[in-house]
Amino acid sequence: MTARDTGAAGAPGDRLRPGTAVTPLRAGLHLRGRRGSVTLEGSTAVPVVWGLLEEPLRSGGLGPFRERLEPGSALHVAVDTLLARLAEHDLLVPGAPPAAADADAEPAVARWLGATARHPADAAAALAAARAEVLARDPGSPLASAAVRALAAGGLPVTRTADAALPADRVLLTVCGPGPGTGTGTGPGAARAVVAGCVGGTGYATAPGSAAQALADAVALEARLDGATSPAGAERGKAPGPGEVPASFPVLLAGAAAHRLLCAAAGLPDPAAEGEDPRLLPGTPAVLLTEARPARADHHSWLGPVRIDADRLAALAPPAVLDEAMRRIAALGERRCGPLPGPEPEDLPQLPVPLAACTLPGPPRGAPGTSRTLTGGGPRLDLARLELFCRAAELLLGEDAFTVGADPGHALGRFLRHLASRRYAGPPDHRTAVAPAMWSAHPQYRHWWTTLTGRLGTAARTEVHRLAPQAEAYRAVVRRTPRDAAHGAGTVLGEGIEATPGDAAAFAALAAVTAVVTAGSGSPAGAGAGTSGLADTAGGARPSGGAVAPLASAAARTAAWEDHRWTGGWLADLAGREEDLRSTLRRLTSGGPGSPAGAAGAPDRPPAHAPDHAPDPEPAGVLRAFGFTVLRTAEEAR
Repeated sequence: MTARDTGAAGAPGDRLRPGTAVTPLRAGLHLRGRRGSVTLEGSTAVPVVWGLLEEPLRSGGLGPFRERLEPGSALHVAVDTLLARLAEHDLLVPGAPPAAADADAEPAVARWLGATARHPADAAAALAAARAEVLARDPGSPLASAAVRALAAGGLPVTRTADAALPADRVLLTVCGPGPGTGTGTGPGAARAVVAGCVGGTGYATAPGSAAQALADAVALEARLDGATSPAGAERGKAPGPGEVPASFPVLLAGAAAHRLLCAAAGLPDPAAEGEDPRLLPGTPAVLLTEARPARADHHSWLGPVRIDADRLAALAPPAVLDEAMRRIAALGERRCGPLPGPEPEDLPQLPVPLAACTLPGPPRGAPGTSRTLTGGGPRLDLARLELFCRAAELLLGEDAFTVGADPGHALGRFLRHLASRRYAGPPDHRTAVAPAMWSAHPQYRHWWTTLTGRLGTAARTEVHRLAPQAEAYRAVVRRTPRDAAHGAGTVLGEGIEATPGDAAAFAALAAVTAVVTAGSGSPAGAGAGTSGLADTAGGARPSGGAVAPLASAAARTAAWEDHRWTGGWLADLAGREEDLRSTLRRLTSGGPGSPAGAAGAPDRPPAHAPDHAPDPEPAGVLRAFGFTVLRTAEEAR
């Protein structure tokens, strides 16, 4: 490998980033910095070269050292290669070493900036020109006093201000650069702010933003923390008993809040991005949540109902793959601060069908005091959780007024199946029954039907009808076999609407299994639906079926032997038929939903993804901000 292969090898004035630890290996080297690390292996000469290079790198003498090397020599090439690797991993910084830095700078601050900032001198200049203010109802409270000390330790002049409008457990930290601060996050002297506060034994620090945005986030976050419940049902907002919150808790919380504000003032990345936490969503702010007992702190992607700053108004694009959609569901359904209920397996059985459940934050209409619990299943747990999340969001938005999907295609597929289910729910007087020979051999149907009638011992029958002559759209229904003719046609256990009779029958049988297992597990009983059978005390289920298939199969790796007998292969087959099915269903139902902005899409295409944040109430606005699609249905328009 040559220096040409690795790119630039570092400027003459570069030095090793302060705080970088070095571990020699038998035939290589491992370097660890605050924001990057690299392992160099392949030759026993690597530690030898490093022994020659380390002192000039740490002392700022890289330029003279390289001048003494013979051009084109093996040593010169090795040094350039090593330096290029260090630069790639952000382990080199420009400028003089700490000994030559500004004598007025705090040594600890200089070391921190040297270990963290891409351009330490610029960051130090930004901090030198900044001034901070801490506002609290009681400026002498432990939280406010700790915030003042932390900001002062960062080298900022700090002013304490009493603000009677702030609650006792909330502190506002602000920092302004040179010039008049606007408090809105704009202008040369724009203020950046962070709010820290406590709700019982839970502390928080908002993402840096304008003072108005930070205060709005704090109000919404405190409301959620106060109403959130733990898995055991204990109130998070309940005041802790004596001795439950240690005296160090407000000190650590204030230090974390000051750290976020100092990074914002110096132009450094937010601390939430340091750990490369896969749970955090790129492009969305993160709040810090801390627990006193047991002691813990972690960041969570979060958007409040009031979004003022530009970074809060930017919406994520729809998820391209299922894993990304599930990460967003985890953020939206976080048990302490999420605005929507998070579907989880809880203690539900996972055989013969994976189950998940969530509880809606309120009683159903007409049933005061009764909680609404949704339970759903699917061929895989992630598919069940996605369907459950979408249905829960729809119920919170207003029963049948909206349809929610992970992306525009998913939402449109769910809506059209629901519309067709309602339109063709009556007796199939003029629809063509499909002979069992056309669908009973489908491997997915055989699996779920055998589970329903054999393992679960449920007496049932399956009916499959073509929705219209020459239309490649079929509706399958699994009914419980009544004891006698006096009990009617039998209770519907599951329904499926798909492009082939076998797929429709398979989803109907899957939904029936889910309904039976859900009822047997003690969860509220209800009809199954498509990819997941849902049971809830408020609203009926929707036959979503293969609407999720394009998203679930996108970028999914399937083996050559995975045909439609396997879930992955089946989803891939469904994905290939989904667009034609949407076109057929839209033609048969003579309509479709409006876009979020009210404009209809083309007949065979999903409506345009046009989120409109300002007028959207929660949770529709938050769903769209996280890239989910919320379609207004025809029922809502009327």
